[in-house]
Amino acid sequence: MFSDFGKMLILIGLVIVGLGLLMTVLPSTRLGRLPGDITIEFKNGKFYFPITTSILLSLLLTLILWIITFLRR
Repeated sequence: MFSDFGKMLILIGLVIVGLGLLMTVLPSTRLGRLPGDITIEFKNGKFYFPITTSILLSLLLTLILWIITFLRR
């Protein structure tokens, strides 16, 4: 039981590292600057909330985990 959970955590970690490397290698990607991401600029600073990016990443990770779960049956 715990070995399956450990494998899933390792897989999730690898996906996150892969996304991080992808964003580092390809800084010109628009991930993080999509339409719908909220940016509010003040005279003293800036508030940024990437809501569209968060929804997109959530859907992508849900799809990946659903596929992994489906293939394990």
